[in-house]
Amino acid sequence: MATAALAEAHDEHHYTSTGLPHTKIAIWAFIGSECFFFASLIATYLIYKGRSVVGPFPHTPWVDPATGQHFKPILNIPVTSASTFVLLMSSLAMVLAHSAVVRGDRKWSKIWLASTALLGATFLGFQAYEFTSFVHEGLKITTNLFGSTFFTLTGFHGAHVTAGVLWLVTMLFIDFKRGLGPRDAINVDVMALYWHFVDVVWIAIFTLVYLIQ
Repeated sequence: MATAALAEAHDEHHYTSTGLPHTKIAIWAFIGSECFFFASLIATYLIYKGRSVVGPFPHTPWVDPATGQHFKPILNIPVTSASTFVLLMSSLAMVLAHSAVVRGDRKWSKIWLASTALLGATFLGFQAYEFTSFVHEGLKITTNLFGSTFFTLTGFHGAHVTAGVLWLVTMLFIDFKRGLGPRDAINVDVMALYWHFVDVVWIAIFTLVYLIQ
């Protein structure tokens, strides 16, 4: 039955000469453009890395010249490692959600879509906590070059995660309203590609910004 449903879904979508549906070609083109976008943001961060003349600094302690107060490095690696783990687990949940939709398993498709959205929202909660902590410790987007490039890079990534969470919630609403089945597999697959892209970009950011001094 699932095979017949998949065949029916195949006929409902328009396919290009590559054998891929238009929606999938479109998301790959979008992801390609986003790769250039994030590459430029990451390159800008790396170019200006270590060039801030005032603190706070990401990996080294600093002294506030106005007050003489000593501050430790501002990046909190354990907290960000936890948020990274949460985001990576959301990719696993997304894979399971897509698999459930392909099988026509409406119970588990709802569970895994909700889990993915919840994990994505948790990551955003970690990011909000981190941004708030940084501002409290004196780092704002206008403080120094590190603040400008850091908040721009991670802020845009957070905006992409937010868009992904809203997409997931919309798909979950559709699942509750009429149910998602094999005919919807391509739509969930496109959403999954976007979500995995967001995760891969974060791995690059986490490595280059947080781990490499």
